[in-house]
Amino acid sequence: MKEKKQTTKGKIVSAAWNLFYKQGYDNTTVDQIIEASKTSKGSFYHYFNGKDALLSSLSYLFDEKYEELILEIDPDTNSFDKLMYLNKQLFLMIEESVSLELLASLYSSQLITSGEKHLLDQNRIYYRLLNQIISDGQRKNEIKTDMLSHEIVKVYALCERALLYDWCISKGSYSLSEYSSTLMPIFLKEFKVQ
Repeated sequence: MKEKKQTTKGKIVSAAWNLFYKQGYDNTTVDQIIEASKTSKGSFYHYFNGKDALLSSLSYLFDEKYEELILEIDPDTNSFDKLMYLNKQLFLMIEESVSLELLASLYSSQLITSGEKHLLDQNRIYYRLLNQIISDGQRKNEIKTDMLSHEIVKVYALCERALLYDWCISKGSYSLSEYSSTLMPIFLKEFKVQ
């Protein structure tokens, strides 16, 4: 298994979200983020205008997790099962390392922003990777072909957002990863070749 070297931006994002989770957003300073990421003030301000700019970087953290997870999956695994694995592992990571309040803030900011909607950016690794898995699944006759791969990706992402939104408004009162392990296969079963 090849190991992916984390970029400077990735180190900053990971360190920031780890600190936000452990000590809260308001109690985390830029200096603490710089120290935890083992980067410099110049590097931090090269990528971010300030701490607030990190709020929209959660999608970057998710993409980084997807890149890490795809290396763990046996290439011969059924494409549908790959999607379920990625979802469960991402949601486990969210439960264990992303503050519920910050996740809710990110989602609410995406609703009211007139600028870039990071979660919907089709150029994200998240969308490219899902499209690749689904396209491969369609070629291998594991995923139905009556919809284009990018349309199935939209449905998959919509289901994930719905579960995350519900988990946020339920104040994390249940296990996100366990709930999604039950519901995602139900939501997406029509796409799986039996």
